[in-house]
Amino acid sequence: MEIEEGDIILCTVDRIIGTNVFVKIDDTDKEGCIVFSEIAPGRIRNIRDYVVPKKKIVCKVLRMSGDRIDLSLRRVTLKEQKEVKERSKLEKSYESILKGVLNNKAPKIIEEITKKEKIYDFLQKAKNNPDALEKLVGKEDSKRVLEILKTQKQKKSVLKKEITLTTSESNGLESIKNLLSKIKGAEVKYISAGRYSLKAESDDIKKADQELRNNLENLEKEAKKMKMEFSIVKK
Repeated sequence: MEIEEGDIILCTVDRIIGTNVFVKIDDTDKEGCIVFSEIAPGRIRNIRDYVVPKKKIVCKVLRMSGDRIDLSLRRVTLKEQKEVKERSKLEKSYESILKGVLNNKAPKIIEEITKKEKIYDFLQKAKNNPDALEKLVGKEDSKRVLEILKTQKQKKSVLKKEITLTTSESNGLESIKNLLSKIKGAEVKYISAGRYSLKAESDDIKKADQELRNNLENLEKEAKKMKMEFSIVKK
């Protein structure tokens, strides 16, 4: 599984040394580190109120430098925690589907898939384009797997960000409306004067997060060109 800065990932606490918490990043052979200041806001009286060995936690990737991966626990919202844990359950569910359909062929196929990506991501793509799945398991088994997936109900991942966008130009309101109308793949809502929310929705939390980040980056660039004041509201 490839890891990128900004990813929200599931980890297992391994050990606590000094003011660092070391974790194993699930479904990889990689290790991450969380400094105490990234465990929780404010003063921490007892670190074991937050992390203990073998506990599953959801972290955000802050930085990657060589083999070192810096993580944060405090920067993950409750909603993101819920989404990642739900996705982990789906990963196990999808793996069970492959085992049920493929029987003794399943371990080899699962190993082949997970060399490059998660089973969840692979099968999500297969719903729209089954070629890769057919190549691995054959048309008949591919059809059976996809039929089972179609019967499963899946919640959509929803991510939101609030922004402020203001300008002192006389036609400022019209300019802001035009700028916001260019946003693709995210819903924009007016909150109050100069304040708006952006919502991205997808079956895949990673895709929703990427769409939201792309929109915010483009919005910031365009706002700067138009001499508007832009900022992301931290929550």
